[in-house]
Amino acid sequence: MISDGFFFLATLIGISAILVYLEKRRGFAVFKYVPGLVFLYLIAATLNTLGVFAQSDSIDAVGSGVKDALLPAMIMLLLFQCDVRQIIKLGPKLMLTYAAAVVSIFAGFVVAFLLFKGVLDPEAWKGFAALAGSWTGGSANMVAVQEILQAPESLFGHVLIVDTIVYSLWLLLMFSGTGIAQRFNAWVKADTSYLETQAAAVTNPGDTSAGEEGESNGSGDSNGSGETLDLVALFRVIALGLFASAAATWVGNQLPEIGVVVTSTTWTILIVSVLGLIIGSTRFGKMPGASEVSHIMLYIIIGIIAAGSDFSSLVEAPLYLLAGFVVVTIHLLLMVVYAKLTRTELFSIAVASTANIGGVASAPVVASAYSQQLVPVGVLYALIGAFAGTFFGLATGQILSMLG
Repeated sequence: MISDGFFFLATLIGISAILVYLEKRRGFAVFKYVPGLVFLYLIAATLNTLGVFAQSDSIDAVGSGVKDALLPAMIMLLLFQCDVRQIIKLGPKLMLTYAAAVVSIFAGFVVAFLLFKGVLDPEAWKGFAALAGSWTGGSANMVAVQEILQAPESLFGHVLIVDTIVYSLWLLLMFSGTGIAQRFNAWVKADTSYLETQAAAVTNPGDTSAGEEGESNGSGDSNGSGETLDLVALFRVIALGLFASAAATWVGNQLPEIGVVVTSTTWTILIVSVLGLIIGSTRFGKMPGASEVSHIMLYIIIGIIAAGSDFSSLVEAPLYLLAGFVVVTIHLLLMVVYAKLTRTELFSIAVASTANIGGVASAPVVASAYSQQLVPVGVLYALIGAFAGTFFGLATGQILSMLG
């Protein structure tokens, strides 16, 4: 049993290193269908479920501390790869996709409530409302809705279990979708040329053979900048990323919180996102090493998130858990229909879905797994949800109370 935080972190990094080696150097065929991030998620979650990772203050402190430090840095460095001018041009369709995700989640809650209201607590609609706040915003929105509606604590406990389990499995599903993205896009006849054009521009102009995770082309140059990926370049990227993360976190803590939605974390994510987009629009955005370092951070963050998942809690709150799966199933089916009708690629569908069910921390991470050019879209989606989640949760509660 691992109870030491440093040992815990070293284990996750070691597993990540092995998976990256097997995927990038050995080229095992299985990774063409299931990305290394998915295996990392499964392995870390399984180890936690089996009790290999103990519940200790040391692990909690190291895990939360490292994740809080690396997440802003990772988002900023990933945004270096993006051309915000191209993203702006795609606004209407992407916003429509986000709206479709929200509507489909609402439909899922209505169907689930109608199916289970006869066997659930009379105040179950309050729990569903709180969960709706979380699945269109985040945990802060869920707490806000619970406080406003005064949902019983026992009911809120069930909702927390459902939120944690469904979120964990949904995140795994969204990562797994990268393996079928091309086939899905071909099935819906989606136009992905804009993503391919941007990917070619940010990985290596004139040489589009770089890997999807922005790997070096093997010549020592990165991103077509003409600079060498050496010790100086790596130190510059790491120093810039961590300093920006620390500075943004400090500034975010100084800014006022507005209700329960605009918190210090919200400010921090906003700051690094804007900073990353600004730098990404200049020649400094193509600095070598940014992609490599950001993806190392990505693996560490995913490992920490996965290590907090516990599959054994599936035995708790079975009816509420089943209702939660009904919600996301309806959401999934409606989003597939939407994608088919509008010829929308899987990238946008997955990021819009994760921004709702996952939130600010998850949407950019999933976006980067599909396409680095969608990282700012993931941030935008999640921040919209952070603002609107509480109101959507309350609106959902109002409708469900009427149906009840």
